[in-house]
Amino acid sequence: MTDHPLLRTKLLRWLLVPLLLLLTADTVVSYWFALRFSDRAHDRALLEMAREASIHLRGEAGRLRFDMPEPARAVIFTDLTDTLYYEITTATGALIDGKPIAAPRRGRGSRAELVYDSEIDGVPVRVAELWVATQPGTRDADAAIRIAETKVKRGELTREIMFSVVVPQVLLIVFAGVLVWVGVVRGLSPLTALQDAIASRSYRDRSPVVVSEVPGEVQPLIDEINQLLDRLDDALTMQDRFIADAAHQLKTPVAALQAQLELALSEPDPQRTRESLAKVAAGLERLSHLVSQLLALARNEPEAARTMMLARVDLAALVFEATADWVDAALGKSIDLGFEGEKDGVSVEGDPVRLRELLDNLLDNAVRYTPEGGRVTVRVSGAPPSVSVSDDGPTIPTSDRQRIFQRFYRVLGTTERGSGLGLAIAQEIAHLHGARITPSDDLDGTGNTFTVSFDSRAVS
Repeated sequence: MTDHPLLRTKLLRWLLVPLLLLLTADTVVSYWFALRFSDRAHDRALLEMAREASIHLRGEAGRLRFDMPEPARAVIFTDLTDTLYYEITTATGALIDGKPIAAPRRGRGSRAELVYDSEIDGVPVRVAELWVATQPGTRDADAAIRIAETKVKRGELTREIMFSVVVPQVLLIVFAGVLVWVGVVRGLSPLTALQDAIASRSYRDRSPVVVSEVPGEVQPLIDEINQLLDRLDDALTMQDRFIADAAHQLKTPVAALQAQLELALSEPDPQRTRESLAKVAAGLERLSHLVSQLLALARNEPEAARTMMLARVDLAALVFEATADWVDAALGKSIDLGFEGEKDGVSVEGDPVRLRELLDNLLDNAVRYTPEGGRVTVRVSGAPPSVSVSDDGPTIPTSDRQRIFQRFYRVLGTTERGSGLGLAIAQEIAHLHGARITPSDDLDGTGNTFTVSFDSRAVS
């Protein structure tokens, strides 16, 4: 089973990781600025020392000397934290006073002041270099003063700046992370409530799921779940009704068959045994017909529309073929079975197998209830596409014309054997094709006419 990452984990990752990256980047930038600020502050102090030292540089008899009293040297070149070094050289590099300090890798150039990094005895130092002119009225530098300082104070100042800047940011990020965590958990709580509501439901409970205070993004999910529950309720209700109806309808013929078989087994007279077996055979035929109709009814439930394969069907040819197949049954009752209309040229979009099943049920109903010597007429029209089946059977009262499409409903006073499913099956198939079946009185005043009218999907 594949582990799927939680939505909460994804949201926290997308929200907290950028915050951590932002904190890291901000720490690096803050450290760079703190280091530059510390360097600039102490660099100015070093240059100020070099200027102070330049005041004590003297030029006498063509020679340079550094004339600074010892107390002044002790004050200027002594620091409680860092170690200070100084070097004073001539323009040619000859040492005048102090400890040698490595010069920068450049020529004298035009810059009188310079600050750079170097090392003394393997210890990193910061060096301020100042070129000075000892002869009045000249711009040429005669000497270089270099003041070097270790970097302890600079590091301390950098850390202080970093602490004062980064710690509040860390606290802010932590506080924001807690708020994000709480917000994500509370924001996803409707999904947890939805999970609990579904997990605690019985499989028999198909009522809508109700979760309060859901965000707009979750509400469509709940609506779809409720719509699915509605469809499931409809499907299971139809299934339960079908099972109940089938059990009820099969119970009677099965009981009758059992009684006839028991009678045949106990009957010593062979002639009566054959009569009982003949009744059993007739009962089995009716039972087989009932089972076929029950299966047809289940096959044409409204959900069947999802699996229907529609194609262009020659309606006129299909109706003519179905009518021809019922000729033998009509002749058995001396019924005049006729066909009117074109034998081709009328087409609809539909399932040919189901449409044939619809026609067979209408023709079976017409032939079954038309008395001997009566007439059944099938008509096809193309504007709009429709099929009508007229019979000479008992006229259906207007009050019963909607109820006859209910399952197992039969008009009172009918003596013909039937299951009461034929018209229900025809109605379901018509609905699957977007058509409707309309019952009416026959044009000649005797019997009934059932007209199947197709909608805009029909193609003539």
